[in-house]
Amino acid sequence: MTTQSDIEILHEDDGLLAVNKPAGLLAVPDRFDKAKANLFDLLRANRVGQYLGNVHRLDRHTSGVMIFAKTSDAYRQLTAQFRERQTRKVYATIYQGRPADQVIDRPIGERPDRPGYSRIDEKNGKPARSRVRVREEFRGYAWLEVEIETGRPHQIRVHLQAIGHPLMGDADYGGAPLRLSDLKPGYKPKPGVEERPLLARPALHAAAVTLVQPALTIRAPLPKDIEVALRYLRRFSAVG
Repeated sequence: MTTQSDIEILHEDDGLLAVNKPAGLLAVPDRFDKAKANLFDLLRANRVGQYLGNVHRLDRHTSGVMIFAKTSDAYRQLTAQFRERQTRKVYATIYQGRPADQVIDRPIGERPDRPGYSRIDEKNGKPARSRVRVREEFRGYAWLEVEIETGRPHQIRVHLQAIGHPLMGDADYGGAPLRLSDLKPGYKPKPGVEERPLLARPALHAAAVTLVQPALTIRAPLPKDIEVALRYLRRFSAVG
């Protein structure tokens, strides 16, 4: 279970607090189950009587930079930056398939058959734009940097699924887990032991957020599971 001591502080000043959110932890309280552990409540527990407001969100299984306001004035200023698309948000991810730098400009709407999930919706969806850059290519996989110019729910997950290359480990949007047996020639599993994935959650990490006021870029180091996945990809699936 994640505790307050597990939360890495990336930056703190009089107006804002930026932390490295762990994967698997809710960002804010669940609407339907208030008892579930979440990042907001963990931080607030050690700041009794202090103002704390979340200015954006990350999916439960997404790690990386998350920013909170420490005053009401900072909250208004920061939320305005996110709302007016003045911030620069860069994510790191691993996906399946042959890569290509590209801009994905497809509208996104909620799935009517599955509340809380999204889909491409050309008729009623809201504009959504993602800029994809290849950082490293492997055999059958790629290490990407994705900058989102909008902030629709599950935007990167939906956009990469739409081009036929879902995020590694993203079962909800068609992504398969990464296993050592997928990479290592002649891999032999231990008898009677089920192989555990190297990466089972959606491979998505909020690597950096740039603000205009204050003029600041906040970066989060890669989590251990993505580092492990990249290490094995470089060892067994390097190109060239």
